[in-house]
Amino acid sequence: MNYNPSPGSHEMFTNVFVPQWAYRQFLASGKWPDKAMFVVEDRESQHKGSINKTGHFQTDLMGIGVEVKDETRFPDKWAYFNFRTDIKTAEANPKAACWQCHEDHAAVEHTFVQFYPTLKQVAKKFGTYRAAAENVSQVK
Repeated sequence: MNYNPSPGSHEMFTNVFVPQWAYRQFLASGKWPDKAMFVVEDRESQHKGSINKTGHFQTDLMGIGVEVKDETRFPDKWAYFNFRTDIKTAEANPKAACWQCHEDHAAVEHTFVQFYPTLKQVAKKFGTYRAAAENVSQVK
């Protein structure tokens, strides 16, 4: 993924992990259950190495973020945290950081389901998919 529209700008891999219980509830309803948590791992991208001659593969860890849906703890239901290797706790990011982008551009309640074909199909089946999220010309 890359949020920068400039050609040749930094490219990275974004891996998202979600607990199995939350994933199963999403598959059954097209909605993320309360207390669902997403761990987002950003990794550097490299294009030449070993036997890889074209395409890209993942390398060093750039950072870890966590997205939490907790309707009783957070006034806006969702909160976002960034973790560094030198700290063990984090405060929620300001609303203008991750929260607003997810509010404006996510296809299913603060999650970018539009980038995950299996989840996209489930959300469409249950009518929870916001198709307008696919037609974003520019991210602020």
